[in-house]
Amino acid sequence: MENKERILEKATDLFMRYGIRSITMDEIAAQLGISKKTIYQYFTDKDAMVEAVVNDEMKRNEEDCRGYCLTADNAVHEIFLAMDSFEEMLKTMNPQLIHDLEKHHPAAFKRLKQYKYQFLFTTIRENLERGTKEDIYRTDLNIDLTTRHRIESAFMPFNQDAFPQNKYPMNQTCKELAVLFLHSICNPTGKKLIEKYSNERQKTKLHEQKIN
Repeated sequence: MENKERILEKATDLFMRYGIRSITMDEIAAQLGISKKTIYQYFTDKDAMVEAVVNDEMKRNEEDCRGYCLTADNAVHEIFLAMDSFEEMLKTMNPQLIHDLEKHHPAAFKRLKQYKYQFLFTTIRENLERGTKEDIYRTDLNIDLTTRHRIESAFMPFNQDAFPQNKYPMNQTCKELAVLFLHSICNPTGKKLIEKYSNERQKTKLHEQKIN
């Protein structure tokens, strides 16, 4: 693996687990067993590294979302596929991450906002339109308003005043909010699909627990 890729991978891991503010360039260098000078060959400062990490994560997430859309049997299934992936990622994500971006790395935070209100907005809107065409979502939905509602609710678990991590683990909270959202937009046919995928998900988790 090239040095730049190794640095990005380690920085992403540390930022996700401990937040951005608490991790220094010295710590990243020490974890990789390289000099800080080597890091500065690829990144002019911590801001540049954070921007690169955010861009990398957004690109990966976009590819994942497009994959869910292509492989899902229907619109509800698409959300369950995304939910499973997001829940797994949040298991080790520090809830301070978004706050650190907003307060200390404005350029990277701006990139996140663009991703949120451009790519995510389009993806959610297309899912709502798909579910309506498939006759599993309500036909009386205000698509624009519902899209905006979903975007904001997806990021609510990062608000530590409303959802403190010690009481509301982010991965579980995100899953429950996604299911609540689905129930609010599905018609009776769609609700049967929620039940189906929820049961399948539960069986898979029980099987994994038995193996482990």
